[in-house]
Amino acid sequence: MRIFYYFKHIALFMSCLLSLSVLTAQAGDRLLGTGGVSQIEGAGGGGLTPWALIAGYGTDAQLGGAAFFTRAKTGDDFELNTGGIAVGFYNRLELSLSQTKFELGSTVPKESIRLNTLGIKLRVFGDAIYDQDSWVPQVSVGAMVKHNEDFDLVPKLLGAKDSTGVDYYLAASKLYLDAVFGRNLLLGATLIATKANQFGLLGFGGDLNNDYQLKPSYSAAIMLTDNLLVGMEYRYKPDNLSSFNENDAKDVFVTWFPHKRFSITAAAVDLGDVADKTNQTAWYLSGQISY
Repeated sequence: MRIFYYFKHIALFMSCLLSLSVLTAQAGDRLLGTGGVSQIEGAGGGGLTPWALIAGYGTDAQLGGAAFFTRAKTGDDFELNTGGIAVGFYNRLELSLSQTKFELGSTVPKESIRLNTLGIKLRVFGDAIYDQDSWVPQVSVGAMVKHNEDFDLVPKLLGAKDSTGVDYYLAASKLYLDAVFGRNLLLGATLIATKANQFGLLGFGGDLNNDYQLKPSYSAAIMLTDNLLVGMEYRYKPDNLSSFNENDAKDVFVTWFPHKRFSITAAAVDLGDVADKTNQTAWYLSGQISY
């Protein structure tokens, strides 16, 4: 898609927006951790799945945002590095941009796949944080436009149909204050319409299926202390290629906030089968700056 020809210019523009949010709006009035961390596709959420929360700490009168870098590695030398930025507009609209580089290890030595993702998220109704007297969660809709720069290298050979795809999602999140022994509890569910193989790293669609499928994701997290968040996620994924099996992804994560503006997330991730390697588990480490 032509938009990815201007990827660097979009990144520069969003970086300027993020800087502007710090200099002009002085964002940061929401509660600690309520923008989530940055998931691997760049949206505000958990590590694996987008949440309904808008990235950053901006209120309905402020801009906010986040910048992140994530690294993950499996026992069979698959390696993933991803970085990106997200800007939140008045706790209503989120724009995000990320690039992922996936090293193929011994499967295809010295080769990698790059995936660019441009995301948009709109809070439709509800407030996960301040509507404590209501059971209604915060609900957001979003889309992630993805382009695989190295589609012809491996994905096409495996039977993937397209280098570019769009994931559409509906997310619901709710923060319960003082819910479990005086600790805050966050629960979330996301329904994703997708054709992506391994999040898009192996292209979109395949010989088994080339239609959109609805796949749910679930998240739960609890604040163990005032600056330590522990949680888990489960993300269902389609299985479009006959050449390799694709399994669901799940993780257990710990996020530490040494400062409100900075967080470090460590996770153990189970990816199942990836390409020609079975039972792939990975460690995951991500750092984020939020405003």
